[in-house]
Amino acid sequence: MSDMTENTALTRRRFLAGSAAGALIIGFNLPAPGRFGAALAAGGGDTPLVNGWLIIAPDNSITVRVASSEMGQGVYTSMPMLIAEELEVGMDQIAAEMSPVGPQFTNLAFNMQATGGSTSIRWSFEPLRRVGAQAREVLRAAAARTWNVPLAQTRAERGQIHHTGSGRIATYGELAPLAATLTPPAEVSLKPRSEWKLLGTPAKRLDSAMKATGTAGFGIDVQLDGMLVATVAACPTFGGKLKSVDEGPAMAVKGVRKVLRLPDAVVVVADGYWPARKGLAALQPQWEPGDNASNSTARISERLQAGLNGGDGARAMAKGDAAALAGAAKTVSATYEAPLLAHATMEPMNATAHVRSDGVDVWLPTQSPGLIPGIVAKLTGVAPEQVTVHTTFLGGGFGRRFEMDFMIQAVLASQAAGAPVKLIWSREEDTRHDFYRPPSAARLEGGVDGAGKPLALKARICCPSIFERVFPQFINNGVDSTAVEGIADTAYDFDNLHVDYVMQDVGVPVGFWRAVGNSQNAFFMDGFVDELAHAAGRDPMDFRRDLFTGDRRNAALLEKLARESGWGKAPAGRAQGVSIHHSFGSLVGQVMEISLQGDAVTVHKVTCVVDCGTFINPDTIRAQVESSIVYGLTAAWFGEIEIEGGAARQGNYDTYRMLRLAQMPAVDTHIMVNDEAPGGMGEPALPPAAPALANAIFAASGKRYRSLPLSRHGLRPA
Repeated sequence: MSDMTENTALTRRRFLAGSAAGALIIGFNLPAPGRFGAALAAGGGDTPLVNGWLIIAPDNSITVRVASSEMGQGVYTSMPMLIAEELEVGMDQIAAEMSPVGPQFTNLAFNMQATGGSTSIRWSFEPLRRVGAQAREVLRAAAARTWNVPLAQTRAERGQIHHTGSGRIATYGELAPLAATLTPPAEVSLKPRSEWKLLGTPAKRLDSAMKATGTAGFGIDVQLDGMLVATVAACPTFGGKLKSVDEGPAMAVKGVRKVLRLPDAVVVVADGYWPARKGLAALQPQWEPGDNASNSTARISERLQAGLNGGDGARAMAKGDAAALAGAAKTVSATYEAPLLAHATMEPMNATAHVRSDGVDVWLPTQSPGLIPGIVAKLTGVAPEQVTVHTTFLGGGFGRRFEMDFMIQAVLASQAAGAPVKLIWSREEDTRHDFYRPPSAARLEGGVDGAGKPLALKARICCPSIFERVFPQFINNGVDSTAVEGIADTAYDFDNLHVDYVMQDVGVPVGFWRAVGNSQNAFFMDGFVDELAHAAGRDPMDFRRDLFTGDRRNAALLEKLARESGWGKAPAGRAQGVSIHHSFGSLVGQVMEISLQGDAVTVHKVTCVVDCGTFINPDTIRAQVESSIVYGLTAAWFGEIEIEGGAARQGNYDTYRMLRLAQMPAVDTHIMVNDEAPGGMGEPALPPAAPALANAIFAASGKRYRSLPLSRHGLRPA
């Protein structure tokens, strides 16, 4: 492998070519990432990171390593598409595999190797195209040297290099050994959009066949020689501890190997899952419930309301004149509330660990593989470089698999058993010991002028902080940005906007949930904007036009949404509700068309318009829109974790209900086409779902519902 001159300038991301058994391995240098959020716009510091994303073998096989966890959002296809476009190969010519853990695979949005926040394409859009371009150019150089012809007479096409003068052709595999010894050029040119063949077009997913045939490897599928299986029961009350447990009844169950006591849980290790479950059921652990034993849903609501009614909050946004409301022709004030929500992933929490004296291997569906080596090293005493992480496919993530609790339990179980152990949570354990979406309450005040145009908005948000537990360094002046996102940074252009935040602990663990704070704040904000429109006596869509006059993209999306949904032209007996929300770099508008029959609501169709800037695979976008609407409507109709006696009352899908297939409306998705920077798509279509539904119900019934779930108010999907 030849050396390269080191260059760490942000505008010159350098690449590395190397050889391994004759293969061409292409990677690139990236600047060390900066603070959360800043790297997407500006990159980071000066330390170069060398990595290998692309492997071209002499047998002409091409493998792309995927650093983002595949949990259904399509990155296993879209990230390789970025490389394939510049490499000049078809998607039928490449394979993908999950990347190992290493600093070279750091997500620059987070400063860690992790997947979330709809960032995968946003941070990798240019770097991965450069990976493909770098490989293309070094392969052309290898062909030019082999044929002793000028580089300009070579071109790449469908995994081959062609010589325009003689018609000679060489495959990438034939050229890979020589290409691996060459120094890549310092600069590469990326193809203009007009020359794209793959990007922006539908592509067959690389994981579809595996998932259809059952050969895709999820965490729960892991099988190892000599592997034991474990399951767990944690203290029912949050913050409680294990006081004592008699191991005898479990050890009497055939196949049970060990009972492991943890500070707040008990783990049973056995030859299989059912012996472990049977052994766990035989135990009668004694728990110390702790300080939250009397906590309840009612008490949590009281705490949130106390936060709204208390003194000054932390200022999250101050734009314009705080006193502007005093001059409004009409004012509106309303209080909204949203409950705790579980993630309810299809695949329960699980992890497999093999702890040895010379190292540790862990296999698991995780959103944060880069954090695992350091944590495992502290648990076991091995060096972080002795920890190997095998990231599997994820049967749903939604933020829950960013957490480490299930992985830690598996490592401790393997360490205690002296064998590889796969730990599987029951569905009940999964639901009752989640890191839930924070419960939240908001008080909003707004006003319109004499012409019925929006004048000012004030909001106070009270909820627990996610960052306080996981990233306290990101709390600025008392504000957790995830708690106020979607309101403090709303796409609506209020001339006068003031938002403050009250951090309120509620005695329940909270974490990242799909769309994070946007998921509830869109319900608050767009429900209230609808209230302002009603107070002004104006059409809700027309009212929003006045809030988008300064942004051509937002205005264009609104006009397309009105046109495609047939706004104002619903059939007799039907009503429409609209919501528009910006999150994760994308703007999404939805119109729900419904009809009412008593307390039964039929959602006939959802029209969704998406502006996510430059996009990779439109099929993935449509799939994510539909997925987000399923998730958003489920939360709007049913989603609620109730707390009784300091514990979660819901335990399985019988009490934590999901939207059924027959209740799912038709979804008509439209994608705006422009040359703007890529936005995210794993989450942005979720936030508008609940407010669009609630606004449609108001249009049909005249009743305004300001708390979720709607089933709490006696409503149900037909």
